[in-house]
Amino acid sequence: MIAVTFALPAESQEFLRHLSKKSRTRRGGVSATRGRIDDRLIEVLHTGVGEKVCRQRLEKFLQDQKFDYLIAAGFAGAINDELQIGDLLVARNFSTIALNTKSSSLSSLPIHIADLLTVHELIDSVEERMKLARTSSAAAVDMETEFIAQACASRSLPLLSLRVISDTPRHGLPAPANVLFDIEQQRTHMVKLAQHFLARPNHVPRLAQFTKRIKSARRTLATALTKVVRDL
Repeated sequence: MIAVTFALPAESQEFLRHLSKKSRTRRGGVSATRGRIDDRLIEVLHTGVGEKVCRQRLEKFLQDQKFDYLIAAGFAGAINDELQIGDLLVARNFSTIALNTKSSSLSSLPIHIADLLTVHELIDSVEERMKLARTSSAAAVDMETEFIAQACASRSLPLLSLRVISDTPRHGLPAPANVLFDIEQQRTHMVKLAQHFLARPNHVPRLAQFTKRIKSARRTLATALTKVVRDL
């Protein structure tokens, strides 16, 4: 059985379409989606965004774990211009599963192997991304993988960290981080978001372009995950 984690449903929805025989299940009091890819049983957990909620949900989800592997998936933001939106990143500093990116099923995908840095807040500043690029060995950032890796290590659970790049220094987030997502409440305040763009109508095309890029990146990630699951 394989566990696959995403922070939010917005990241997982395309992958879930690849699952057959889907059903809802509860593990440790945490809701998850169960399904199959070929003969492989998959359980998908949404960890939430950031350390606090991720640790809480993952601890409950894994307390009686019977998984063979865990794949930590979702979006990541590039901190340099080497990665482009839609590129796939295998985090070599967190992954304990060796992925053969030259295999026939994966060779056509834009997969990069590099370090991933887990941060405590959304990075919407080009200057902050440049600073992180200078002071770390990472190519991209997310907000959960470090905590997922710690949970897996304590259980000797093999981990693959696979992220798709959703934003870059050149193509950043369409609005300030505190407008896009409230980490404390784990949701986007739609009224606040609408007010932001109503006050800046010239930024609306930026949001539309971001949404289009996210959809494409999500499809790329779902395709890659399906192939990885079949290869494991």
